[in-house]
Amino acid sequence: MKIEKLNLDGKKSSIEVLDKIFSAKINHKLVSSVLYKTNANYKGRHAKTKQQNEVKGPTSKIYAQKGTGNARHASRKAPIFVGGGIAHGPKGQLSYKTRKLNKTEKKNSIASLITEKTQNKDLLILSDFKNEIKKTKEMNSILKKLEISNSLLILDKSSKDKIERSIKNIPNTKVTDINHFSAFDIVKFKKIVFTETSVKELEKRYS
Repeated sequence: MKIEKLNLDGKKSSIEVLDKIFSAKINHKLVSSVLYKTNANYKGRHAKTKQQNEVKGPTSKIYAQKGTGNARHASRKAPIFVGGGIAHGPKGQLSYKTRKLNKTEKKNSIASLITEKTQNKDLLILSDFKNEIKKTKEMNSILKKLEISNSLLILDKSSKDKIERSIKNIPNTKVTDINHFSAFDIVKFKKIVFTETSVKELEKRYS
């Protein structure tokens, strides 16, 4: 299929793209599952409490088993005592099981989301950035002109190096490359912007 392509001056042309990425079957159930797993894996699990065997202190019996009139107790490190271990408390990051995402799930979910953005006219393909843009003001004016504020820019390495410095302080925009974006990123931003070269790099990953 063909998609409209723009250059920085606003001149229009067209580019041939793969149907299985830009006109794929939209699978909302798969996308929801991938987003759930991605979001869950982002969360750090840092809280950790000590169990009875991790608390420092003597392990000797605190008093005799019989004859004291008190309940039977062993170590002062038991969870029922203040300063003792915590039963069933959080165990930190190492104990948390990450949810596995296989390559097919990732690819199909991204194809579904890109297709949906294409249908909603929230996807834009630009010509590669030939010249370096150093000023944030200049980059901001380009984004406003092309109506791509609140956007995820998925660029080729050369284009990314040319504009990354000028765009990093502009709110609601993110610059990345083909190897470092996820389905979560696509959903977060209203529009997606590719360059001509980054589209070809994306197609290589799917071919």
